[in-house]
Amino acid sequence: MWKCSVLALAAFVIAINGQEEWLQVDIIDQGPVRGRIDPAGGLYRFYNIPYATAPTGRDKFKAPLPAPGWTEIRDTVDEIIRCPQNNHISAPEDCLVANVYVPDTTDKNLPVVVSIHGGAYQTGVGNNRIYKNLVRDNKLIMVTFNYRLAVHGFLCLGTEDVPGNAGLKDQVAALRWVQKNIANFGGNPQDVTISACSAGGGSADMLTLSSITQGLFQKAIVGSGCSTGAVGVQIDPIENAKTYAKLLNFNDVDNMEALEEFYRTASFQTLTSEQQAITNNEDVAIMFSPCVEKDVGQERVIMEAPMTVIKTGNYTKVPLLYGFANMEGLMRFPFYNTWKDKMNEKFSDFMPAELHFENATVKERVAQEVKEFYFGDKPVGDETILNYIDFFTDVLFGYPMVNQLGARVESLGDTIYLYEYAFVEDKTPPILDTDVKGSGHCDQTQVLGDQPNASPEFAAMASIVRQYFVNFIKTGNPTPPGSGLATWIPANAKRAPHMLLGNVQQLRYDILTAADGKNRGVFWDAIYEKYYRGPVLSVEAEEPVPGGTVTLVISKCVLFAVVLLSAVFNM
Repeated sequence: MWKCSVLALAAFVIAINGQEEWLQVDIIDQGPVRGRIDPAGGLYRFYNIPYATAPTGRDKFKAPLPAPGWTEIRDTVDEIIRCPQNNHISAPEDCLVANVYVPDTTDKNLPVVVSIHGGAYQTGVGNNRIYKNLVRDNKLIMVTFNYRLAVHGFLCLGTEDVPGNAGLKDQVAALRWVQKNIANFGGNPQDVTISACSAGGGSADMLTLSSITQGLFQKAIVGSGCSTGAVGVQIDPIENAKTYAKLLNFNDVDNMEALEEFYRTASFQTLTSEQQAITNNEDVAIMFSPCVEKDVGQERVIMEAPMTVIKTGNYTKVPLLYGFANMEGLMRFPFYNTWKDKMNEKFSDFMPAELHFENATVKERVAQEVKEFYFGDKPVGDETILNYIDFFTDVLFGYPMVNQLGARVESLGDTIYLYEYAFVEDKTPPILDTDVKGSGHCDQTQVLGDQPNASPEFAAMASIVRQYFVNFIKTGNPTPPGSGLATWIPANAKRAPHMLLGNVQQLRYDILTAADGKNRGVFWDAIYEKYYRGPVLSVEAEEPVPGGTVTLVISKCVLFAVVLLSAVFNM
């Protein structure tokens, strides 16, 4: 007991250096670091502490290695290190660092939030959003971190040297680092909430379904993304790898050894040169995202298709705060002028990639049914711009999330608090040729982040909505007894109720219901039940079996059929 007290004191030495205040913390098996007090006071900032080491060179697609060590005190004051990505190809390969924000308090066992950044798995940095006020005002610790991105993080060949999910394995390494070290910062390793939006939300959702993450966190906030849909697992990672290699002028793509050698030896300049092709696809798929991993004798994060894991109940449930913005489809508005004519000419090109049809005739027929459901007998155009937004809201994030929620509750009775974020300010411009306003992709993250120039109306709304989130972080319930807030009830298997988080907050039972009363979720249920296919894991491009099954090839002689039902971004 005495020895533990001495160690705790050693981890919380506050030194004064002139007018500067520092908080020194020992990082286990690495070395001492010290963070500087924020200029506004109230918290200490630790920037860019290595939590793992990214392998480099020919091994750059492998799992992360242990973090480095040091003996001298390390001042963690440099704010920006990012992983290599488009427009930052000179960023260091060894970019696996964490940032820790610690409130200025002597209290121990503080709640911990680990934020996973979004960016379509292609861009972003741990500190893409600042949460200082959340830390100051609520006595909790915030951890942000980098992970490998794009081809570097999510190329999946199913081989020993390119097994897949390097970026997701970085995330697991960061969570393990938190478990090992957060007590030395004053945090409680048994009270960790992962929080994320867009591709971060997809990552967080997958982490809740992985057997190797058990005990690494106790709650999850998943926004605008899940393990199916736009930021879900790759449907056909081998085909994606071949397609991208061709864009990089490598054509021997059917030779797997040559394909692997090309990727292992290519420079980051080469690997990022066609990154615009990875996202913004008409079928809402992202070319490089997490994948179902082949067993090559290494630790795997995703061993089965997410919907298979959910339907078999083969995961450890944690409380979830789960939702999206009411107009997620606004993120496709920049493509409207280009895509509206394409949608009128061949709507089938815009059907979700995770749907599989036995032939082109069936695909065209179903696509026409979808077009008629959303647009009636009118063309995609200015008169139907709101329908365009609804369509992309649903296929990108809305339907995959509510579909998965229903399956989770049905399988293990998950406790899931569902929301729809719909706040708009008076100054928000209406959508083209309408008087309608809406919240776009991941707008809800603004509530938790610092907003130094927030309007009074936003500040008033945010103070209420933030309390829901903070209550969940601290208790696993957004409205614990005595909260004084409108009671938020967990959703049932019919995907209701949900909390509308807007200019007013109210419990509702009409998620994904159109203005004319049509239930868009029920419409997609019938399509996904019949045509959804899960991810393909294969070293040979096998054709998935239609009708909701997935072909999983382990060798030339072995074939497993896995029955599935369901299911980019600032993502």
